[in-house]
Amino acid sequence: MSVRPKGHEPGRVSTPRPDAHASDQQLVELAKTGDQYAFELLLRKYQHKVSKLIMRYVRDMDEALDLTQETFIKAWKALPAFRGESAFYTWLYRIAVNTAKNYLSTAYNQARMVDLDADETEQYADTPGLVTRDTPETVMNGVELHRVLKKALSELPEDLRSAITLREFEGLSYEEIAEVMDCPIGTVRSRIFRAREAIDKHLQAFAA
Repeated sequence: MSVRPKGHEPGRVSTPRPDAHASDQQLVELAKTGDQYAFELLLRKYQHKVSKLIMRYVRDMDEALDLTQETFIKAWKALPAFRGESAFYTWLYRIAVNTAKNYLSTAYNQARMVDLDADETEQYADTPGLVTRDTPETVMNGVELHRVLKKALSELPEDLRSAITLREFEGLSYEEIAEVMDCPIGTVRSRIFRAREAIDKHLQAFAA
């Protein structure tokens, strides 16, 4: 998938080109001068993560890929205003989350909820004896647990789902989540606590 910003003709490439191992800050500073290769390196670094994040909200893969492209187009256009007060990726994640939320704001798309990959189920499946492997019974338990987790996440209010997704699946710190969600850290902690509490209730019912 190519998500090169639309409406931008390739500009003059800096000499020498920025190194692929350059820091985000270095690449951002070059990109802000119009160096599209520097922005391309940022795109390559975060494209997959942004796509996965958006797919937590939008189940249709084609729509998610379109929204990923839209996220990077918005980032490219907004880059001159980025002051570097937060890490580039938290700023980018905020754009991605807001883009996904805007997409879901229409009545038609309200029913499109977050989904989980099967391997992500293991992040919550650490209760001893709850899920093991290698038998038909445990395989069925794993499938059912995946269904339970999917249902639990889909029933969370949007703010709780966003907070738990950024924490558990994207690995962001509380401070970074606060920046992405534009709210106090205390609010982030409360949302994550409430999300985990709601998910635990579903897991307890499953294990009963």
